[in-house]
Amino acid sequence: MNKDNISKSVIRRLPRYYRFLSELEEQGIEKISSEKLARIMRATASQVRQDLNCFGGFGHQGYGYSVPNLKEEIMNILGLHNRYKAVLVGAGHFGTAIAAHMKFENLGFELAGIFDNNDRIVGSYINNLIIQNVSELESFCKKNGVVAAFLCIPRGAAPDTVQRLYDSGVKNFWNFTHFDIQEKYPDAVVENVHLSDKLMTLCYSMNCGG
Repeated sequence: MNKDNISKSVIRRLPRYYRFLSELEEQGIEKISSEKLARIMRATASQVRQDLNCFGGFGHQGYGYSVPNLKEEIMNILGLHNRYKAVLVGAGHFGTAIAAHMKFENLGFELAGIFDNNDRIVGSYINNLIIQNVSELESFCKKNGVVAAFLCIPRGAAPDTVQRLYDSGVKNFWNFTHFDIQEKYPDAVVENVHLSDKLMTLCYSMNCGG
């Protein structure tokens, strides 16, 4: 199958496969059937097979899947071996938590720089990375070959920040703002994260179950 034709829903399930396979490997489990993997994924065995067949299958008749091999294959598909250089913009409480606790090196990225416009925190450190003034953003990105940005800034600051990043060659965004990047930059690659949406969905589920 042409990978350009693989649905977003399949792609969004890949990290879950990787996470569950990592847990199985830590438990010392060497192989797993599509039926057992489906139960863990809360899916059907046919869906698991269809998902994995998009990338080559990887299973063996009568054996199932090798846990470490399948984990490695999915890691390669996701590109987790890459070290894409990225910057984080916005070192407030949320941005600091992201910078301090995310294991970017295991997720395909290298956090190369952290930026903020608050003079009170500029010059301090998060995990051995100095918080730099956002005025240095363009020159840093160009000098260090940055290709991705993690946006932990208020929505009002997003349009100007994205413009500056885009003009510096950064076209890949992990976006925690509510700014619609792709409306203005359709060639940008964006993963939007709306935590409030997820919380409202939880509230809905509790409301319906109550």
